[in-house]
Amino acid sequence: MRTTAVTDLFARRATLARSGRLLGAFRYEQSDPDRFYSTLAADTESMVADLWKAGHPSGNRGCTVLDVGGGPGYFARAFTQAGWNYVGVEPDPAEMHAANAVRGGPGNFVRASGMALPFADRSVDVCLSSNVAEHIARPWQLGSEMLRVIRPGGLAVLSYTVWLGPFGGHETGLWHYLGGARAAARYTRRHGRPPKNYYGSSLFGVSAADGLDWAASTGALVAAFPRYHPRWAWWLTALPGAREFLVSNLVLVLRSPNTDD
Repeated sequence: MRTTAVTDLFARRATLARSGRLLGAFRYEQSDPDRFYSTLAADTESMVADLWKAGHPSGNRGCTVLDVGGGPGYFARAFTQAGWNYVGVEPDPAEMHAANAVRGGPGNFVRASGMALPFADRSVDVCLSSNVAEHIARPWQLGSEMLRVIRPGGLAVLSYTVWLGPFGGHETGLWHYLGGARAAARYTRRHGRPPKNYYGSSLFGVSAADGLDWAASTGALVAAFPRYHPRWAWWLTALPGAREFLVSNLVLVLRSPNTDD
């Protein structure tokens, strides 16, 4: 697999129209989560499938994808319907049981932490983590675990929300630019309850530079790009400083370092 080839298929899908559809779906995260997460799950499966097919022309049918932080089953449905052998890892039992993920839903789920995945070395084809890294204090320990479990020729796809981007504060909105704790306190005063994602305990300031530095240090990085941007805006990832505000969500694609080209 050539270093530049891994994104070739997905780049064709990364259009301005796609970006507009996803941005439109984000408006429904609170009011209609099924609509939002179903849209996001389908788009994520398409992205992962394209990244996989770039180096495996036979496709993904029967391949195993391990989804760290799989949540309530939206991703399980999208990946299973597309022919993947889906395994979700989720530490929160409430998330596992939501949307009937455990009883009667597609895929398989394991209650465990991404900090210590209960899977053997080189045991899965793809390991995915979507919007989890910003919610844990040691995100690159998660990344190292993801690399450990992928087979030779496999991919680790780690996508996370950049702190200084417009969605870095999650439900606290742009107030996170005044500080995570201040934004959480304002949200609590306004809504009468604390935010779901509380800065310093379940939300952390992860930068684009941190992720790129870690990925480069592994020797396994094959691509990095803004998840929701059209292809013509991917160059923003290469701009130190500016990328922290403009990338929004960064995708790191890593390949098993024990695979020969």
